[in-house]
Amino acid sequence: MLMSILTKFIISIKHGIKSRLDYVSLQLISLFLGFYIATIISTIPSQTGDWGIIAGAIIVTFTESLSKIIYSFNNRRTAVIYIVNCIKIGIIYGLFVDAFKLGS
Repeated sequence: MLMSILTKFIISIKHGIKSRLDYVSLQLISLFLGFYIATIISTIPSQTGDWGIIAGAIIVTFTESLSKIIYSFNNRRTAVIYIVNCIKIGIIYGLFVDAFKLGS
């Protein structure tokens, strides 16, 4: 009886770790996707040179609107909302990195 309890406990721990690692890898992929999108967003307007302020305003408006939508779901957070939030965080991080590259 003790062995069956221990084996069930070990199986549940292995399953929890595996599902947690799947979730963490999905978050990392979402962050990298956001970083890639930020690189695309910052590269395209710089080709023309005169759309920088307008593109920046559009990006800030988009991320703030997305934050308002994401954080309005207080108790009903699903995996899709977490993925979209990770993409948004990746975009913001990518834009900061690009700004530091341009400033140096």
